[in-house]
Amino acid sequence: MVKVATVLDCTFSVSKLFYLRMNALTSTMNQLLVLSFAFLLSFSSCTTNDNQSKKEILQTEKDFAAMAKEKGIENAFHSFADTNAVIKRGNQLVRGKESIKDYYHRQVQPGELQWEPTFVDASGELGYTYGPFTYIEKDSSGRLSETKGYFHTVWKRQKDGKWKFVWD
Repeated sequence: MVKVATVLDCTFSVSKLFYLRMNALTSTMNQLLVLSFAFLLSFSSCTTNDNQSKKEILQTEKDFAAMAKEKGIENAFHSFADTNAVIKRGNQLVRGKESIKDYYHRQVQPGELQWEPTFVDASGELGYTYGPFTYIEKDSSGRLSETKGYFHTVWKRQKDGKWKFVWD
């Protein structure tokens, strides 16, 4: 029972409680019944937590996109990046929150970035989103060019409970 609880970290406290109760029970049938109930209960609480995490990540992604539109790409990426976040742009990896800010600050004419998540999933302290994006920028002659594609962002829950991206 203790080995199961350590593997299923989100069930440890529930499992420990039932383990202690089981020692007081004498009937093998009662022990199996309590163990089965604890096992099923633990999975339902993990699913509930993961569903809540999905909702939080989806809202965070939408807030991220709104900030990029309202306050600019540089501010949004800096605000929503984990300290050790990494972004991949072309063949370049930009590592660290401050380096990401510098990368976007160096953009001569920052364009407009729009995106919307069409998928979200989460498990424990990590989650991810993906969906279509559109990047619109002006070239040196003032002509607009549009790039479309798909983004993929990995999110990590911070100690304060907020979600920050670790990969984009």
